[in-house]
Amino acid sequence: MNLVIDWGNSSLKTAWFRDSLLVETGRYESVDVFLADWDKKGEAYKHPEQVLASSTSRSAEAIRTLLQAVSDTVWVLDGQTPVPVRKDYDTPTTLGTDRVAAAVGASSLFPGQDCLVFDLGTCLTADLVDRDAVFRGGLISPGLQMRFRAMHEQTARLPLVDVPTDWPDVTAKNTRQAMQSGVVNGMAFEMNGIIETYRRDRPDLVVLLCGGDAPVFESRLKQPIFAAPELVLVGLNRILRYNVENLHADKPGTIC
Repeated sequence: MNLVIDWGNSSLKTAWFRDSLLVETGRYESVDVFLADWDKKGEAYKHPEQVLASSTSRSAEAIRTLLQAVSDTVWVLDGQTPVPVRKDYDTPTTLGTDRVAAAVGASSLFPGQDCLVFDLGTCLTADLVDRDAVFRGGLISPGLQMRFRAMHEQTARLPLVDVPTDWPDVTAKNTRQAMQSGVVNGMAFEMNGIIETYRRDRPDLVVLLCGGDAPVFESRLKQPIFAAPELVLVGLNRILRYNVENLHADKPGTIC
């Protein structure tokens, strides 16, 4: 099996694949917790054929060092890694690997279709990959928790509030509810506005939603919407297979 790892700011998300078949996923608070779990797994997991990791917060050297128990050869996705989409982006080397992986995942799940990918993590990203598998770019704005923290940390009297259990009314009756309404409704309005803007020119646009805060908004966005919680992991596996195929074909420029 192949192992892919999406190493975020606060946790590791892992997936084991047999070719393109997703076998198992995991989420871990730290690499130590992941390694402890991996050590308890059966032989099928002990010697992954290929390992690809992606991180926006750790260096390739650090990733390889921390994962050396899993494999002697850990491939790390970066801006130079060949991917099965073309990047129409002014600064492709600074493009986040999570954004690239999500775009690749969308293109592999919906080939020949225009896809808009929302990733709701630490930040909210909205990226377009077109029907010709070209990454066209997108936008980045503060994520859900970042918006709550910003109001609390940048003001003297506003409290730190949580995501509401029930969807808040836009006409809130107290400060706490007003903050919850402003953040949650504001993000929903923002994303629906983005969808509407793209669908004017691309009426058959496929909209995909991933990231830890995606379930909060899934039912509040203009349908049809496809929830794809494992989209980044699917994209990482597609990138891994793409490079392995090139390697076996003796093509240059593969990851190492």
